[in-house]
Amino acid sequence: MDEKDLSGEVIGAAIEVHRLLGPGLLESAYELALERELLLRGFAVKRQKPVPLEYKGVALGDGFRLDLLVADRLLLEIKAVDVLLPSTRRSC
Repeated sequence: MDEKDLSGEVIGAAIEVHRLLGPGLLESAYELALERELLLRGFAVKRQKPVPLEYKGVALGDGFRLDLLVADRLLLEIKAVDVLLPSTRRSC
């Protein structure tokens, strides 16, 4: 499966989670549900995978954690917000 197909499958799974759970939950709830939905669809999923950070040649430990890593290729950062604000970026 190429990246475009993989991302389409993940978007479909995220829509299914939102359809069933609705708005208003914490990011952690959506993260758990999306992990389950992706597993049900046959994808390998790692949740809260630590990513090491190195600065000026020194290992600083786990710099951050990936919310979800799907099929060892697609990184997901789960966000739950009340309102989407318009982008302030201008195209050239």
